[in-house]
Amino acid sequence: MSRTVSVVTLVLLAGAGLGLTYVVQRASAPQIASEQTLLDSRKLLDVLAADAYDNQPLEQPLALTDATLSHSKLLAGYRASKAGQPVAVLLRTQTEGYAGVIELLIAIDANGRLLGVKTLRHNETPALGGRIGDWPNHWLATFTGQSRHAPDNAGWALKKDQGQFDQLAGATITSRATVNAIHDALRYFDEHRATLLGIGS
Repeated sequence: MSRTVSVVTLVLLAGAGLGLTYVVQRASAPQIASEQTLLDSRKLLDVLAADAYDNQPLEQPLALTDATLSHSKLLAGYRASKAGQPVAVLLRTQTEGYAGVIELLIAIDANGRLLGVKTLRHNETPALGGRIGDWPNHWLATFTGQSRHAPDNAGWALKKDQGQFDQLAGATITSRATVNAIHDALRYFDEHRATLLGIGS
């Protein structure tokens, strides 16, 4: 009899333990998911300084019009703000590289200056154009601080095309496509600045 009682007790304890584990997992799942979302968001938004904004830009996508640009296509846009004031716009854009689509996240401050560029997706050749995907990326960092008109239109090109910018070694097509996509994004920002920043809306 005592053996039966022991078995029943063990089964009840195991069931209670499993039930408690299930309840704890269910209760903590939303918090874990929320923390993972924040980590993913931070990784995506690391073109911005963490203390530069206090909203969740990716949760508030912008409606974009005229999204097909001269050398690229806009996929999405987001507004970063701090204390309710717009501080930056992030434009997710794609262009055609040497081996396929290159997808970039381009951060522009409220004055139209480039804050940073990050490659989100590409199929470029490893050790050549594939270096566009490195993070942090020294070559992409050279564009920081530039704007639509600085340099001028002619300057927004590779040096081998009489422009201002160096290229990734051995990756002319990748570099040219990236320069053009960044300039496209800066032009788009200038032309849609009020809407993108929510000024007067």
